[in-house]
Amino acid sequence: SAVSGLNRGLAANTDDLQKADAAAKELEAVGGPVDLSVGLDRLQGKWRLLYSSAFSSRTLGGNRPGPPTGRLLPITLGQVFQRIDILSKDFDNIAELELGVPWPLPPVEVTATLAHKFELIGSSNIKIIFEKTTVKTTGNLSQLPPLELPRFPDALRPPSDTRSGEFEVTYLDNDTRITRGDRAELRVFVIT
Repeated sequence: SAVSGLNRGLAANTDDLQKADAAAKELEAVGGPVDLSVGLDRLQGKWRLLYSSAFSSRTLGGNRPGPPTGRLLPITLGQVFQRIDILSKDFDNIAELELGVPWPLPPVEVTATLAHKFELIGSSNIKIIFEKTTVKTTGNLSQLPPLELPRFPDALRPPSDTRSGEFEVTYLDNDTRITRGDRAELRVFVIT
């Protein structure tokens, strides 16, 4: 209930961030330490993002570089998912987006998939390594083929953009997963 109505964190203010963090800490304390070295299969599946503290920064990248939300760019964020396959070590971040176009054309709906590989570090830390971004139109333009976005050459990427990240799974049950990222990001997911 602490994160409901916050549009996945996009509508969160400082008070909302503190309430969400306090509620997550309560769950983490009750659940105790997460040990994925014996229960990695509990990550398997498609998880829907309920909340990210980083979205309160008003960019779709959170604390990482990303397009701003709001009036500068006509981008509306839809559902966000993580699809995890423990056998292939695939870890995909999937975002449904609506891109505004000049009137009278209807908005363009796309699904962006940021494909990663993952590895378990210790008992509850996950490291993800970026592989590629694929954009697929949906809705009226779903017949168009997917487009794989080219990667920036390493020399042109900012030093902070390492294309990998780490987070700790701090709570996990049959329905809910809480993670805390390497940039102090709190995320709450539910299994779909």
